[in-house]
Amino acid sequence: DKILSIVPPIAAFVAAGFEHCVANMFFIPMGLLIESDDAFVSAQGEAVPDLSTLTWDRFVTANLVPVTIGNIVGGAVMVGAIYWFVYLRNGDDVPAAPSLTSNDP
Repeated sequence: DKILSIVPPIAAFVAAGFEHCVANMFFIPMGLLIESDDAFVSAQGEAVPDLSTLTWDRFVTANLVPVTIGNIVGGAVMVGAIYWFVYLRNGDDVPAAPSLTSNDP
């Protein structure tokens, strides 16, 4: 049941084309490091893509910062919406914990 509750949201996230900042912190720097290795790129046997716009500066400013902000806002909104739906959607207040100083028998 844990797997069934985890896989659909992750699959939907990926299928929608969203990006995750932690994944980008691995894949894009790896691409930047491979970009400088002409032997590796040419050994792939395919046409070499134009990697001239792939730079550290563009990675941080055009990808990492916006994706991180989107992950924070999206996560906060989605988690907040799920908690609202599960616990407070009827407008009921959360019951208070019983008092330990009560004198009731």
